[in-house]
Amino acid sequence: MAGAIDHALRLRSLWIAWLLAMLFHVELGLMPLFHGVSPEIEGHVATARLPLLFVAMLIYFLLPLAAFVLIAYAASDPGHPRRWRRWRVAHFWLSVVYTVTNLPHLAADILVPDSRADQIALMVVLVLIGLLINREGWLWWREARPDRVP
Repeated sequence: MAGAIDHALRLRSLWIAWLLAMLFHVELGLMPLFHGVSPEIEGHVATARLPLLFVAMLIYFLLPLAAFVLIAYAASDPGHPRRWRRWRVAHFWLSVVYTVTNLPHLAADILVPDSRADQIALMVVLVLIGLLINREGWLWWREARPDRVP
């Protein structure tokens, strides 16, 4: 007898992969600093707006971490699937937002004149992982449909 697919486990694994790829994207982007070369590309943010940018980036990193923890809590509470149904729906839409926000970033990396192939490759990987998260998030949400809950 085949066992049921554990979408929550897949989601946790995919979010970890996504976060690691995102961190590597940032780290690799800063790598020229270690060789005395500026990593700056075209485009500038006013110094006064940097704190807002840093907060936005912090939130962008923390939301997947929160998603990871909430997925773990939902998966460890199989006796109460209805309690977590709203989270499953919210998670799916959160994953869609992350995929949609990565698409313009990928386009920008491709279109910027001094872009690097390694950064473009990492953004492609991030988009692909994001699409997998969307798929698993959809399946995890649908798994908890009211007509399927005992």
